[in-house]
Amino acid sequence: MCGIVGYIGYKDATPVLINALSKLEYRGYDSAGIAVFNGEDILVRKAKGALKALEKKIADETIKGNAINGTMGIGHTRWATHGEPNDVNAHPHTNISGTIAIVHNGIIENYAKLKEWLQSQGVVFRSQTDTEVIAHLVNYYYDQSGDIMEAVLNSIHRLEGSYALGVMCKDFPDRIIAARKESPLIIGLGENENFIASDVPAVLEYTREVYFLDQNQVAVLYTDHVDLFTDEGEKIIAKPYHVEWDMSSAEKCGYAHFMLKEIYEQPKALNDTIRPRLVLQNEKPVDIKFDEVEFGDAWKNAGRVIITACGTAYHAGVVARYAFEKFARVPVVVDVASEFRYRNPILNKDDIFIVISQSGETADTLAAMRLAKKAGAHIIAITNCVGSTVSREADDVIYTWAGPEIAVASTKAYTTQLACLYLLALKMANIRGKISSDEYLKLLGQLEKVPSQVDEILKDMESVQKFAAGHFNKNKVFFIGRLFDSATSLECALKLKEVSYMHSEAFAAGELKHGPIALIDKQTLVVAIATQSELYDKLSSNIVEVKTRGASTLVISQDKKDSFKEVADQVISIPETDDAFEPILSIIPAQSFAYYCAVQRGNDPDKPRNLAKSVTVE
Repeated sequence: MCGIVGYIGYKDATPVLINALSKLEYRGYDSAGIAVFNGEDILVRKAKGALKALEKKIADETIKGNAINGTMGIGHTRWATHGEPNDVNAHPHTNISGTIAIVHNGIIENYAKLKEWLQSQGVVFRSQTDTEVIAHLVNYYYDQSGDIMEAVLNSIHRLEGSYALGVMCKDFPDRIIAARKESPLIIGLGENENFIASDVPAVLEYTREVYFLDQNQVAVLYTDHVDLFTDEGEKIIAKPYHVEWDMSSAEKCGYAHFMLKEIYEQPKALNDTIRPRLVLQNEKPVDIKFDEVEFGDAWKNAGRVIITACGTAYHAGVVARYAFEKFARVPVVVDVASEFRYRNPILNKDDIFIVISQSGETADTLAAMRLAKKAGAHIIAITNCVGSTVSREADDVIYTWAGPEIAVASTKAYTTQLACLYLLALKMANIRGKISSDEYLKLLGQLEKVPSQVDEILKDMESVQKFAAGHFNKNKVFFIGRLFDSATSLECALKLKEVSYMHSEAFAAGELKHGPIALIDKQTLVVAIATQSELYDKLSSNIVEVKTRGASTLVISQDKKDSFKEVADQVISIPETDDAFEPILSIIPAQSFAYYCAVQRGNDPDKPRNLAKSVTVE
C-alpha cells in the first residue's frame, strides 16, 4: 500500500515531507515524490526506487541553486498498480499546466472510461497510472467553477473504487484538500501547522492529535485550523484522537505484528482485487473483465491449463485446479516449479500456462516460466509486484493488488491469488459455454460478497485465539479435508509450521486409513476443513476415527445444521457461499490459528527462522 503525506505550516516543507515519508517506508514502495509550492509555482520532484534516490535528486538540485523550498507540500511513496515503477508513473501527478498536484492511494476502477472521456476533451496523458486521471478530472471541474474545493467534490463523485487523496492548487496557496474512501487517511493537528498522512507514524514526531477520516469525508487543511466535511460539502464537527502508541506500534496501526495486521487487511485487498474486474449493471455483476488479458480462441479452445508455482502460491494453484475443472471443464496440471523445470515436461500448443509468484522474483518459478516460454507456451503471470521479473517476461500479467506484505508468511497475497484464479476460471467457463447464464451470474454475485464475508469472520476471532491457547503445545497437527478442502489443508499446514514451528501435515481425508492414522495419539490435533457439503458424512466419519484414538479435533465449516457438533471438540463457523469459494473463507481462521500459536510459543510471526519473503535462489 502506498504512503501519502502532506504539510502546511511555517516550516520548510521539503524536509518535513521526506522525513514523514521515511516513517512510511515499512508499507513497501517502488518510487517516491514530492510537490512543494514555493510561492510562485508547484515544484514536483520524483524518483524511481528507494526514498534516498529522491533525497539525492533534491540535494543535487539544491547544490545547483534549484532548492525545493516552500511551506506547503504533498508527498508519496508508490506501490505500483497501474504502470511500471519509473519516474513518470511516480506521484505526485499534475494537470497539464502544473497548477494542480495530487497524490493518491487506492485503485480507481473506472479510470479507463474516465481517461477515454478526458482524452476526448483534449487531455494528453503522460503516465500509465489511474491516478493521473484524477488530476485532469479536478482540473476539468476547476476550469468550470474556479473553486478548488468544488472541483474536488465534483471529481470524487465520479470516481469508482478506493482513494485517499491529497490535493494542492497554485491558486489556493493557503490550503491542502484531503479526501478518503476505503483507503486510510489521517489528519495531524499541530500548532500553526497541520499534516495529512496514510498512517500515524508519519506525524508522531510533530503531533499526537489526529483525526481519522471516516468513509467519504473531506478535510481542508490551513496553517491554523482544519475543516471537515462530508463528500456533499456539509461541515462536520469531530473530536481529535490523542495517540498514545509508540512508533513501533503505530507502524502496525496498533496491531501487535504485521502478520496480524495483514490478516485483517484481507477484506480490502480482496475487494481491490475483485471489484475492478467485475462488470456491473444496475449495481450487480454481470461479467468479468481483465484489461490485462486478451481472451481469444486460445482460451475457448484450450486443451489444458498448466499452473506452476512454489510454496503458498503453489497451494493457490492446487485450489485453482478444482475451480477450473469444476467451472470450465478443462483438464488442469499443477506442478511445483522446481519439479516442472527438471522433469522434461510435455507442452502442447493449445495449453494455457499460468505462473504464480507473490514477489515476481521466485527463482524456480522464473526458470519454469522461461522453459515453458522457450517451448512456445503463452504465459499468464499472477503476481503482486508491478515491474518484477515475472511481470516483465510474461505475455500477460494479472496483478493481485494486495499491497505489500511485510510479514514473511503470506496471508493476503494468497487469498488475492485465489480471487484472481477464480475470476479466470469463471471467465474461461463462460467463454467455453460450460456454465449457464443464470449460474454465471449467481457465482459472480457470490464472489463479490466474499470480501465482506471475510470481514465478518475477522470480527469474531476470539474463539480461534482461545483454541490456540489450549492447543499450541501439541506435538503434531494434521489438517484434513476433501476436494477443495484438501487443497486448503496444504496451506493451513504450511502456515502453522512456518510461524509456530509446530509439526504439521496435510492429508486428503480419505487417505487417513492408508497410513497417517498410525501417527494419531493424545498429543495430536486434527483440524478438519469441512465446507464441501456433499461430503459432510464422510468427513464426520474421519473425525470420529481420529477422536477415538485420542486426538483433539477442530472443525472449520460453513455447515449451519450442526453436523459436527457431536463429533468435534470445537467448531469454527464461517459464512455460507458456493463450495468452490470456501477456500478463501476457511483459510482465515487457519491463518489466525497459526498466528496465535506462534505468539503463545514466544515466536516472532513476522520473521520466522530460516525463511525469506522472496526465494530468489534455487
